[in-house]
Amino acid sequence: MSPTALNGAVVNGNALKGAECISGAAAAPEARSAKRPRLEGFCEGGVAELARLELPGEVAGKLCAYLATLQDTAEPVIRLSSPEALREVFREAGIALELLGPGAGAGPSSGQEPSSNDALVKAVELLLQYSVRTGSPLFFNQLYARADPAAIAADWVVAATNTNCFTYEVAPVFTLMEAEVMRKIAEVIGGEYARSHDGLFCPGGSISNLYAMHLAHHSADPDLATRGASGGPRCVAFVSDQCHYSFLKSARVIGLGSDNLISVGSDSRGRMIPEALEEAVLHAKSQGFKPFFVGATAGTTVLGAYDPFDKIDTICKRHGLWHHVDACWGGGALLSERHRHNMLGAEKADSLAWNPHKMSGACLQCSAFITRHVGLLAKTNSAKAAYLFQPDKLYSDLDVGDKTIQCGRKPDMFKLWLLWKAKGDVGMQRTVDHCFALAAFMAERLREASTSNGAWELVYEPSCSNVCFWYVPERMRPFKWESATQEQKDEIHKVAPLMKNEMQRRGDALIGFQAINGRPNFFRMVFAAADTVREEDIVLLLERMAAMGEDEVAKADAEARRSAA
Repeated sequence: MSPTALNGAVVNGNALKGAECISGAAAAPEARSAKRPRLEGFCEGGVAELARLELPGEVAGKLCAYLATLQDTAEPVIRLSSPEALREVFREAGIALELLGPGAGAGPSSGQEPSSNDALVKAVELLLQYSVRTGSPLFFNQLYARADPAAIAADWVVAATNTNCFTYEVAPVFTLMEAEVMRKIAEVIGGEYARSHDGLFCPGGSISNLYAMHLAHHSADPDLATRGASGGPRCVAFVSDQCHYSFLKSARVIGLGSDNLISVGSDSRGRMIPEALEEAVLHAKSQGFKPFFVGATAGTTVLGAYDPFDKIDTICKRHGLWHHVDACWGGGALLSERHRHNMLGAEKADSLAWNPHKMSGACLQCSAFITRHVGLLAKTNSAKAAYLFQPDKLYSDLDVGDKTIQCGRKPDMFKLWLLWKAKGDVGMQRTVDHCFALAAFMAERLREASTSNGAWELVYEPSCSNVCFWYVPERMRPFKWESATQEQKDEIHKVAPLMKNEMQRRGDALIGFQAINGRPNFFRMVFAAADTVREEDIVLLLERMAAMGEDEVAKADAEARRSAA
């Protein structure tokens, strides 16, 4: 379309309709006239971009319709397809997944022609159709689930404003909001955090844990930033054997090395054993090493265990160690009067990580790192880039970018700010309480079934809102972990994968499974942001899983007999 023709289309309102759809209301005629896009002097690409002003409005309509269907449990959680089938679906729709054209060579012009708005909208429709419906009441696969509508709206605003949270100059409102969100988090944690704190939002909890180890390392070895790792003390860090794998990655990234990340044993509930921690610290000292960091966990990934923070903190203070609490999953308990006892002692820690995108229902990603050591982030990370952080510009004291290890940083905190404003303290607490209550309800159903017919067995008593369990097919009953033979353990190990595969094929609930601590494969069901999940959903799901388990084991047995014949 020529610029002249496009100009007529825009004047007639075509491009403007997209903007009106996004705003939710049409502007007055005189306002529309004043706000019409300027076309004079644009290059051809600029004119084409104006034609795409309709696209966000069209996509927004599709997204709103999609969100309205998420509570429908009759809709499949996933329409499982092979990679080849997915590629073919998009290819047949005229919007192939590939960006490289057939036979394309190297260079910027490699075969991708401009696509129409209709084709782009079709791509969005297909993506929604074949993506996992993480907002379904039957999605229990990960430590996140349904995103709250307020958080989704906030994420759209973040995308539309498209700014960077490094200076007040380019993100004035977001900068002030982040400070207020950090202040709120500090008040919720309590203790010394309520009196003084520093922090920021990070691209994921793994990066929050990296920040903690990074700050601790530089605090323990002040010359590290200039000297480098060579020639300094041999620093060692300590984590639970149930900790998140991000600690191992962090040890590698900061140059500590995996040999200097010491794993501390946990008890039968998955909690770090304080006595084992102190023994490991004393042993490291006797070897001439410099202990500097302890990473405790609030809500371990599989079992949901809360480490004994009070006792760990006493050990850390006795030996001069940085105490960090990875509360990415279980930190939501801080919001609940009923469950915050799980976090007792975390308020004494040097730093804490919390992911509101998990239990609280903010959109991915929304991850906070907070420390009670004011100024340490800037002291450790500052590079004083002169083109960004000029001391003589307006409001330079509010710039936060120099205390991060990034340059570009999205205003992820806005998702939590708008969510908290929408739900209030009571609503935020209600979400956490509901997650814990659903886990308790399910655990009680499993205990009853264990007693009555042996169909279900808890692997561990629930911690946080994690429920770990086995389905025991009828021919394998009774199955009790404490008295099971190796043959029985080997048999039960095969059940969860068989059931999970069939659940995916049917588009039924998504639930993770794993084998840890010597236990054969078991299901781990997590209740995260479960506002739309009902007790009835759990009851019906267990009934379907039991029937599925019998069917799949019978098929596997028949296949084994055929193979042996």
